[in-house]
Amino acid sequence: MGLKEDLQTDPPCHPRACAIQSCLARNNYKEEKCRREVDALYECCNAFYEANGDGASTASCPKASLLRLKMKQRAQEAENQ
Repeated sequence: MGLKEDLQTDPPCHPRACAIQSCLARNNYKEEKCRREVDALYECCNAFYEANGDGASTASCPKASLLRLKMKQRAQEAENQ
């Protein structure tokens, strides 16, 4: 599924959150092995907040302020590698 479809699931972005859990289980819960899945969830959550406002909520996403902090931290980590 693409971003548009994942935004329309109930709750929004749920397939991407599930993909992270599956990846973590396959990789002995080593988050670094699931960066792509985490980035995909953050992409979906960011689009969710852009469409619905920062006050919206979905069980699959961190709060908007925390999401943006995490995205900033990940971008900085990527720059430093």
